[in-house]
Amino acid sequence: MPRPAFEVADIFRLHGARYREQHNLPFHQLRLMHDIESCRTAVLGGNREKCGHCAEERNSYNSCCNRHCPKCQNLSRTKWVECRKGELLPIDYHHVVFTIPEQLNDLVLRNKPQLYKILFATSAATLQTIAADPRHLGAQIGFFSVLHSRGQNLLFHRMFTSA
Repeated sequence: MPRPAFEVADIFRLHGARYREQHNLPFHQLRLMHDIESCRTAVLGGNREKCGHCAEERNSYNSCCNRHCPKCQNLSRTKWVECRKGELLPIDYHHVVFTIPEQLNDLVLRNKPQLYKILFATSAATLQTIAADPRHLGAQIGFFSVLHSRGQNLLFHRMFTSA
C-alpha cells in the first residue's frame, strides 16, 4: 500500500512546535505528539536489514508502540476489524442516534436515572413502531442501545452554557 501524501507525524513535525508554544498541553498529550513525531525514525533507533537473496540493505526504525499512534495501531486495528467482520450476521446494520434536545440538558443532569429510563423506553418504542410499519420494514427487529453520556474529552455531554 502506498504511503499517503501526509501522515499525522508529518503534520506534527511541520506545525507541532508552534502549536505547543501556543497551547498549554497536558504531559500525556505532549508525550503522544513526541511519540508520533518520532515513530519509525532514527530518533527511536533501529537496525539495518539485509536481504538474504540480494545485496539490498535498508534501515528499519523502531516504532513508538503508543496505542494512539496511527502507524503503530493500524495493523492491530485492521486485524481486529477483520475478526469482528466474521462475527457479523449477513444482514444490513443501521446506526441510529437519538439525541436529547439541549434545552433538556439541565433537567437530565439533575434526574439521570428517571430520564435515561424514559430515553431508552421511548427510543425502543420508536424503533419497534417504525420497523413494524409495512411501509418501512414490516418486521420485528432486534437492537441494542448504548448511552453515550461523555465525549472524547471524557467530560459529560453538556451542550449549553449557563449564566
